[in-house]
Amino acid sequence: MQLFKNANFISCENVNQIHNVLVEDKGKIIFLGDTIPEKFNNIPQHDLNGACVVPAFADTHIHFESFSLFHSTLDTRNASNFDELAALINKYIKDHPNEKVILGFGSSAHTVKEKRLPTLSDLDNITSHPILLIKYDGHAAVANSALLKKLPSSVLNTNGFDRVTGSFFHESFYEVVNYITKSVSIFTVLKNMIGGSDYMARKGIGLIHTVEGVGFALDADVDVMRIAARGLPQHVRTYFQTMDTQKVLRRKLPCIGGCFATALDGCFGSLDAALKEPYTNNHTNTGVLFYPQKTVTEFVKTANCAGLQIAMHAIGDAAVEQALNAYETALTDFPRKDHRHVIIHADLMNNAMIERAAKLQLGIALQTPFLDWAQEPLEYLESILGERLQYLIPVKSMIDAGIMVANGSDGPCTLPDPIFGIHAACNHPNSDQRISPLDALKTVTNWAAKFSFDENERGTLTVGKSADFVVLDQELLSIPVEKIKDTQIKALYLSGQPYSGQTDSAVNLLMKSIKNKLFA
Repeated sequence: MQLFKNANFISCENVNQIHNVLVEDKGKIIFLGDTIPEKFNNIPQHDLNGACVVPAFADTHIHFESFSLFHSTLDTRNASNFDELAALINKYIKDHPNEKVILGFGSSAHTVKEKRLPTLSDLDNITSHPILLIKYDGHAAVANSALLKKLPSSVLNTNGFDRVTGSFFHESFYEVVNYITKSVSIFTVLKNMIGGSDYMARKGIGLIHTVEGVGFALDADVDVMRIAARGLPQHVRTYFQTMDTQKVLRRKLPCIGGCFATALDGCFGSLDAALKEPYTNNHTNTGVLFYPQKTVTEFVKTANCAGLQIAMHAIGDAAVEQALNAYETALTDFPRKDHRHVIIHADLMNNAMIERAAKLQLGIALQTPFLDWAQEPLEYLESILGERLQYLIPVKSMIDAGIMVANGSDGPCTLPDPIFGIHAACNHPNSDQRISPLDALKTVTNWAAKFSFDENERGTLTVGKSADFVVLDQELLSIPVEKIKDTQIKALYLSGQPYSGQTDSAVNLLMKSIKNKLFA
């Protein structure tokens, strides 16, 4: 048992409360108040020196294994030109002489002086080592000649591959990523997870909603994630990216969906997010719907009848409409009161769509970091969307309509950072869509926990819930909103214990996970 005092404990409950004292016992909160009851006078006390304390954060949409993989490999986000890119690549190859294929992540035409993505010839001029650079949005990639020689015809003959530029889009992108990741060993995956988990913990994240199901035979990545989750310090919820409900039911998972196999369209960066009206800069392009409406509706009907929570990627308004149509049909066919189905991203929604989503009681897993994203700036989005930019991530309209909204990173696209997500929501470029710091905080605490049916255990500072909380260096609810991004994480507590890092090897993580499963 221990007591924490002299802090502003922001509860983030539906009716928010602020306390000065918190008492924890056996990992649970047993008291919150303004003064110390006499019965707690003799237990260990921790003076937090006036700090701001909030519930541990959540990331409600991350590709955790992919983020962890790319977190351990080559990050090209900070290259400002192709010469710097070449230096980063060659240094990485020198430092990692045993890697057979170099994977890089983060390339953007908007952050380099060349104002374009590198091509096959550019990469050939940099290195003869096989390399695949994945675009910042996780929807396209480019390879050099050395890697193309290693790829089977089944990948090279897939729709979306450009032999001249070495670029992979649409189906070909998923095929090349699947092929490359098959060579990653399970122990490497586990090692990467430790690093990814540590990064997220240091950002104050105690709850992870991860979408998995890419590139491993027999969906091994999903099973590895489920096993590893028992040994990682955070609470992890796994969404299986498949339309095969039987795969999910066999594993006794409560939720299905994410991106990849359950992505209804592409993204703005690759101009394949599906739009109801053409892109402003190309009147012949309305993006790509990956499935016909019938396929999506049948999937949702089947999963809904099976009692699963469903989440589907939809960025453009045409894809959002397709998701709404499917959910509407499924819930009419088989009504469920507390389904908590989700649309992921929903980057472009007008008022009519928001009203439909609210009526269906859908949740929106959005990513406000997209509103202030160097790799995909607003100037670019305005050039392709025009006046539709006013409907970009309309978070205030969603909340006002009664939609359950939660925030995330879509890592590895943006790096997990709930503080920045809160900042972006409070400083929305459309002033009509800015939300209060308290509501922004709830999108990564209270409401995020509800997305995964975890509200009885976490998400708020409430007696009886897990003592998972973050100590911050400034008061989020009273500082100027433009300074929120400067807030620093002083400490993360999980079940009342301070997080101090992870020293486990892949083997130890696996053994800990098995042990925790056996004695759960």
